[in-house]
Amino acid sequence: MCGPRAITDARGDSECDVGCGSWPREAVPMAEESIASIIPLHQSKKAKTDAERARAYRQRKRQKAKAAASPNYESPSSELLIPEGFSSADSAFSEPPVTPPATVTLRAVARDEDAPSRNIAAILLRAAALALAGVGIAMNGWFGRSLGSSDAAGWLFLAIGVAADLVALVVPSCAARLWQARHRATSLAGWAVWAMTFVFAVTAGIGFASTNISDVTLARASRITPTVTTAQGALADAMAARDRECKGGFGKFCREREAAVDERRQALETAMQAIAQTADPQTDAVIRIVAWATHGALQPTGNDFAMLRLFLLALLPQIGGILLMVGRSAK
Repeated sequence: MCGPRAITDARGDSECDVGCGSWPREAVPMAEESIASIIPLHQSKKAKTDAERARAYRQRKRQKAKAAASPNYESPSSELLIPEGFSSADSAFSEPPVTPPATVTLRAVARDEDAPSRNIAAILLRAAALALAGVGIAMNGWFGRSLGSSDAAGWLFLAIGVAADLVALVVPSCAARLWQARHRATSLAGWAVWAMTFVFAVTAGIGFASTNISDVTLARASRITPTVTTAQGALADAMAARDRECKGGFGKFCREREAAVDERRQALETAMQAIAQTADPQTDAVIRIVAWATHGALQPTGNDFAMLRLFLLALLPQIGGILLMVGRSAK
């Protein structure tokens, strides 16, 4: 396009020669006004100072930080692209929300894989708790029944033993739930009641276990074996010979017969002690195992092991409530 250039003819009229034609004189004022209002498109940029460049850098950095902190942040340059009459919240111009991908941790995967085994363990633990509770109820009921001097008293003692065992079975789970629900006073009261019933149940279990163990041990110790029979016959012969010899007076031969009777009596006692030891072989075996495992450092007696066994037999049937609480928490 040719640049406009004013030309004046001999009559004084002026026209604009653009290289492609001429404009009439009445169009000259409009052309002059448009020429005067032309602004050059390309202007030389003024060089920025160091402070201005630093300020612009800080502003760009601040905008990037805002955009990273807020996903809905819109930079000033993006607001210029939105037409008038629309807001940035308009569904036509708003970007769809970015849904973060679902993350699966190794702990969650391991928990899902261990879920069947945990369920089986919880079921087995509950079954063991109920079995122990049933044994404890039977033991305490039997022992309470045996304490009664009459049938009515025996049934009352049985009811007390069964009720105490049921309380010791149920209270731990209830007290644990109350503690989680922040009913601390009620939970502590429940644990106090459980402690009383637990002690009562353990003492009843001790009575049941000691009675039955002693009866069985005595029955085994009173067995008649061939050795005992032979010792008893020898003792009877020695006593008969002593009576014949000492009938006429206490002399030399009478003293010999008396010594023979003492020897036969000791032989019979030794045979009976051997039977008594075999009546409770568990105690003897445990004593020998402990001495062998500790190289003789520990030498427990039969009474020590008997007390330990009695305590465990009375205690284990009473921990059904604790096992039930643990099994319910492990589910």
